[in-house]
Amino acid sequence: MSKRALVKYLQSLKKDELETQVLELYDKFMPVRTYYNFVFNPKEDKLIDEAKQKVLKEYFPQTKRKPKARRSTAQKAIKHFITLELDPSLLADFMLFNIETAMRFNARKEVKQEAFFKSVYNSYEEASEFVLMNGLKGVYWERLNKILEEAEAQNWFNASAFEIKLGELADLP
Repeated sequence: MSKRALVKYLQSLKKDELETQVLELYDKFMPVRTYYNFVFNPKEDKLIDEAKQKVLKEYFPQTKRKPKARRSTAQKAIKHFITLELDPSLLADFMLFNIETAMRFNARKEVKQEAFFKSVYNSYEEASEFVLMNGLKGVYWERLNKILEEAEAQNWFNASAFEIKLGELADLP
């Protein structure tokens, strides 16, 4: 169904029929429920804090279990926050927190898998583009620089890619 056809259909409904349909959607589909819960009670700070705790548990579990260090945990949260249209500044902070946490993990327990470093760089690339796109360069420039410095200090094989990406950003307003 096209958006135009949907608008036409919705306009043909009476108010109580429309309310019934929205309530059915709310009951039936979790994403609809999540959306309305967020719209009417946007506790953005709480959502970010919960996501940060999940990322921390991925890399630094409080139990004796081995760290999983999965990038996908943060990526799922980022996608979810984008669909909710979370405040860009909070989302950028979370994106950078994720990278910084992965780097702290590597500093403690050196990772050997090349995929880990590529993955962190992909997160860096995504975060830096997001920061630029949302006009937050002035706010997060220092953290982006510190991430580059840390990649160089830890002798990451792809540290030059971080430097190139930051150089591209430096030339843009």
